[in-house]
Amino acid sequence: MPFGRRKDMASRPWRPSAKLLILSTVVTVIGFSAICASVMLDMRRGEEELARQSLDNLASGIEADISRNIELYDLSLRAVASNMVAPEIEQVSKPIRHLILFDHAATARHFGAIQVFDAEGRLTADASTMDPLPEDRSDEEYFRIHRDRPDAGLFISRPMLHRSAYSIVLSRRITDADGGFLGVVAGSIRFSYFHDLFDRLRLGQDDTITVLRRDRTIIMRRPFDLDIIGKNLADRPKWNPANLQAGGSYSGSGPVDSIPRLYVRRDSARPLFVVVGKPLDSILSLWRTQAIRIAAVMMALIVFVLGSTLFLAREIGRRAQAEDKLEELATTDALTGLKNRRKFDADIDAEWRRAARQKVPLALLMIDADHFKSYNDTFGHQAGDEVLVGVAICISDSVRRAGDCAARYGGEEFAVLLPGCTAADAMRVAETIRQKVQDWSDHTTVSIGVASLTPTAAMDWFELVKAADKALYAAKAGGRNRSVLASVPALTLVA
Repeated sequence: MPFGRRKDMASRPWRPSAKLLILSTVVTVIGFSAICASVMLDMRRGEEELARQSLDNLASGIEADISRNIELYDLSLRAVASNMVAPEIEQVSKPIRHLILFDHAATARHFGAIQVFDAEGRLTADASTMDPLPEDRSDEEYFRIHRDRPDAGLFISRPMLHRSAYSIVLSRRITDADGGFLGVVAGSIRFSYFHDLFDRLRLGQDDTITVLRRDRTIIMRRPFDLDIIGKNLADRPKWNPANLQAGGSYSGSGPVDSIPRLYVRRDSARPLFVVVGKPLDSILSLWRTQAIRIAAVMMALIVFVLGSTLFLAREIGRRAQAEDKLEELATTDALTGLKNRRKFDADIDAEWRRAARQKVPLALLMIDADHFKSYNDTFGHQAGDEVLVGVAICISDSVRRAGDCAARYGGEEFAVLLPGCTAADAMRVAETIRQKVQDWSDHTTVSIGVASLTPTAAMDWFELVKAADKALYAAKAGGRNRSVLASVPALTLVA
């Protein structure tokens, strides 16, 4: 920034800037918007966490009910398998044998009758009748699993059509004392059990409940779809099983459809596990309503604040322009356009102190139009004013540095303040001005007094003015149309 501009700004009282006002308002708006966005994001995370906890509780309840019924049914399977290897089972009558095997078997409307198959897969006992029809289950997956794997334990089959009803088959191996394979005891839980369990829950239209085997085979799903039941999620090309680990959650599109949901999976070691899903639109509906409402209020406030700021900025700009105009009028000579005496005194005082601090020279030119009074009396004031304007133009064309101050000192006398100029530099400027005036007019010349010194603490700037003024008198006494340099402090005048 030029020194003269800095000096003007330092001398005027502080006033608010329109740009600063707009910048501070924008920063404030951005800050409040960031805070509002952070609060809304926290609200969203809170809604998601609340939904996650609710879904986890729901999955826990469903899994507990399923596991309890499976455990109850498994106890019956264990009892039958244990009784089948009892030595006395072959020595009792058929009714007594049936009673021993199935007396403690779990019965419910969703449980299928327990059956016993020998080592060849042939049906040998049925809890629903003492005279079962022949059946051969040697080709079934559950039979082969128990035949080939003695450590299979409780096996839950894939969903299948079993005894005219869609079911899952629960089975256990029958083993003799030596570990040999004697057959399989099997029972079933019908799909009606899952339908009845899910119907008792208050679920949304697009909420999902998926019951899966440990190998990720879908046992049951709500909403029910036979095309999905029995499929293995590991076979879904667009689904990564790592998305939903045990005890975790996942937000996004699932393996079955493209509806974005929040899925929660229970973490347990039970034979079946449960995944519950709820659409994100449903979870975030209340939050979205609140967010839209808050965003609308924030937008209205932002528009109001920005509108008010732009209005105030415009008014501040107008006021600044008016103040600049008033300052210009107060510090500018109306005729010549140069600085007036008041402004010159302020500038020389500031420059004097600055030159004293920095120990640099300060030069001053005192310029006077030769024979101006007689010219003015002869040709009139209008012609005299034209001469003053012409001289001022010549001075302005010669003094171009930003820190220089050219002023109308009074009447036909002008002053030029040249900060940082040595005597030699000041003389060159003076001669440039004098020559331009001479070239501009055949009947107008100027005399110039030049002084340059480096201020000290003991000096005052009036000494510089006094020196330049004496040099000006010497120029006039020496014949006019010349520049004279004052030698400071001896004030020896040199033409």
